[in-house]
Amino acid sequence: MDVPQKQDNHHVLSLLQSLKKASQDLQINPISNILNQQDSKPAIEALLELRTKVDAVAIVSSDPILLSLSELLTDLKNLSEKLKKIQGYDLTSLIRRQIAKYKIFHIACSIDAKIKSYVDQEIVVNLVMTFIKSKDEDEKVKALIVFGNRLSRGFDSDFQELILRGRVFHVIEFIICGDSNCSKRVRNQACVIVLGLVKFNRDVFVGLVLMSPIISALISISSLCSMHVLYFLIRFIGSPLVDEIEADGEIPRIISLLSSEDKQVRVAAMHSVFEMAFVGTREVIEKMLREDLVKKLMALQRTELEVECGSIGIEFLKWSSAFANCVARFAEQIQVGEGLQKRDKREFRADILRSVRAASVSDAEAATVVAEVLWVHQQI
Repeated sequence: MDVPQKQDNHHVLSLLQSLKKASQDLQINPISNILNQQDSKPAIEALLELRTKVDAVAIVSSDPILLSLSELLTDLKNLSEKLKKIQGYDLTSLIRRQIAKYKIFHIACSIDAKIKSYVDQEIVVNLVMTFIKSKDEDEKVKALIVFGNRLSRGFDSDFQELILRGRVFHVIEFIICGDSNCSKRVRNQACVIVLGLVKFNRDVFVGLVLMSPIISALISISSLCSMHVLYFLIRFIGSPLVDEIEADGEIPRIISLLSSEDKQVRVAAMHSVFEMAFVGTREVIEKMLREDLVKKLMALQRTELEVECGSIGIEFLKWSSAFANCVARFAEQIQVGEGLQKRDKREFRADILRSVRAASVSDAEAATVVAEVLWVHQQI
């Protein structure tokens, strides 16, 4: 039963695409059109040729937007006929012609806006209905991608109204947090939508994210995608999100991902830790250090120190760029961060140095990392 509906919808969208092109052709060089320096007749005729098809679709669907489009095209037809009847080159005729052309131009703009509203409405309806009715994973991913692409075009109050009325955030929350039938691929794509919504309008969607279990779910998914989203959310929202993470007891879970078998997840988790260190309060930093964070960073730094063989058989050390100097980078985030007083920063630097010495496997390693941390402090 769904297939005919989708075919009908495709037909409507194809028709609207043709209508949009014709209306945009009419809007090219509007001043020239109005002043009669460019013939707008072909563009008007192209719009009117589509009028019968739009009327038929509007009557069948009873959609308010399509009915409004039908009315606009009727107005365009009446104005076009009126324009043809205005003859002569006296001042009155010239003025009447320009007024008619000005009204035609505005009808073209209104058609464009109505089509945009209809397409936006279809994007939201398709997203919600796909997750209610479809079991096809590809369809679900496609619906999320199309919705995400629309979000990326920036804030629009009408589109936001559609999102809120369609309860899209709650659909996304259910996909990420509650739908056991959703694959990891679908959940990852839904995670991207959360970030898109926050960027679309932080004033509305940050609060919804903070009140939902989404952050906990991102950590549980523990994929490269979910951890990237977590990192960017921390970076975008800042201290309110870090405070929520600390209050919900999620800091140990994030730090535990530094031991993930997936190197990319370890890297993403490390960047999230660095962002938390930058905006974190004293309580946040204390909890991070209590989870043996410095020891874990030392281990990452150590395991990435590879011994390679040169072309003439001489061994040399090469630091991997991912975890190179990660202890010093963590200390730097605290020192340049926004969440601590100077006295707290000095105390935590001393704590980090003590942890470095305790976690080192040799005096040489301890001396090297301590020197890196102190050098960072001197540069700030």
